[in-house]
Amino acid sequence: MFLELLLLLALFLLPLLFFILKFSGKPETSNSKLPKSYPIIGSFPALYKNRANKLAWYTELLLNSPSATFSVDHPLGHRLIITANPAVVHHMLKTNFPTYQKGQSFRQILQELLGDGIFNADGDNWKFQSQLASHEFNTKSLRKFVEQVVDTELYDSE
Repeated sequence: MFLELLLLLALFLLPLLFFILKFSGKPETSNSKLPKSYPIIGSFPALYKNRANKLAWYTELLLNSPSATFSVDHPLGHRLIITANPAVVHHMLKTNFPTYQKGQSFRQILQELLGDGIFNADGDNWKFQSQLASHEFNTKSLRKFVEQVVDTELYDSE
């Protein structure tokens, strides 16, 4: 019984150890291509290699990407889209916003900082808050606000 348990443990740990050792080498350089994606594990090998310098790695990938946009597939099907392309940002935030949901994990992480406001909302909640905010930022109310601030700054500073 003990020998079978030891064998089973070895069969599980050896591939895991191989995987960790194989992918814990040097991070990818700027000459590398976009990260490969594999079934089930996604781009985990590239993410693991570059875990210590993720921001610099993402920046290099953006600079080397012809469209200044790429996606990183996380394990179990989660996808992260990273872009520095203004046309893609416009598409994601204005033209086709409902397709690109932030998701529950994003909202939970930023709940304390953003609360339930427009920057942390999705779907109908975002649409409602967007319509509500658009009334506050129309030309007339914004002009009135700017006039009040300028008047206050000019006359209170004397």
